[in-house]
Amino acid sequence: MMNDTRQPAGTEAVERLREFLVRYSSLAVLTGAGVSTDSGIPAYRDETGAWKCAPPMQHQQFMGSAAARQRYWARALVGFRTLHGARPGAAHRALAYLEQAGVVSGVITQNVDGLHQKAGSRNVIDLHGRAEQVRCMDCGALRMRHDLHAELAERNPEWLEHEAEVRPDGDAALETDFSTFEVPGCSRCGVGIWKPDVVFFGDSVPRERVERARALVEGAEALLVVGSSLMVYSGYRFARQASEAGLPIACLNRGRTRADALYALKLEAPIGQVLEAAALAFTGVARAAG
Repeated sequence: MMNDTRQPAGTEAVERLREFLVRYSSLAVLTGAGVSTDSGIPAYRDETGAWKCAPPMQHQQFMGSAAARQRYWARALVGFRTLHGARPGAAHRALAYLEQAGVVSGVITQNVDGLHQKAGSRNVIDLHGRAEQVRCMDCGALRMRHDLHAELAERNPEWLEHEAEVRPDGDAALETDFSTFEVPGCSRCGVGIWKPDVVFFGDSVPRERVERARALVEGAEALLVVGSSLMVYSGYRFARQASEAGLPIACLNRGRTRADALYALKLEAPIGQVLEAAALAFTGVARAAG
């Protein structure tokens, strides 16, 4: 009987990604929720790019409704424990490793979990901010989120007994009467609204972050998209920028993305496993060449 010499899909994906890493010595990387699913943080979208759950709260809704803020913070008190306790996965570690090896010039992430930095990446642009702190929308005061959550728990101890399915960004799939949930105002100005220091849907990414990300892409030889459907324009724009500049784009993601027509290489394979193996294989080739 003839032996089947074809490579398994995972092995082929590793080899093709390794070849991409070898070919380009300066990569800008754009990441999304798919790099953090191995860390226990669920993604918003399925493999078709459609919402897996109800869309998250809009900026205008949060700012304009006290009831919406009660709902948000009550659910966050239940769900944020998963995000707070998450640890970097293989994809985060591989990208940090590739930065240290000199092939990744920086990471633009749409995630707010801070796991790239925890894994050791140094040049990270948190496009949508960081969920670990909150900001007063009146006076601009900053406060660590775990400190606010401690106050929320003290004011609403009965809510610590709730359990619910965790959703992205520390939300929880909890539906109940939130009208008795106490949400404190800013402790500095006394009247301000505490909001996570992240870009909500319906809000705009600060211009300075966009310009930094554009500069990172402009200075790179190629763009690598990892774990993002790019359905949101805030990330998709950088794939468009790279394409318009003639930069090759590789994508490692499960399922359809908004930029599928722009890629020189599209790999649908386990993200952490493939990225980690490709990074190790790349380093072996680089050392042999040196």
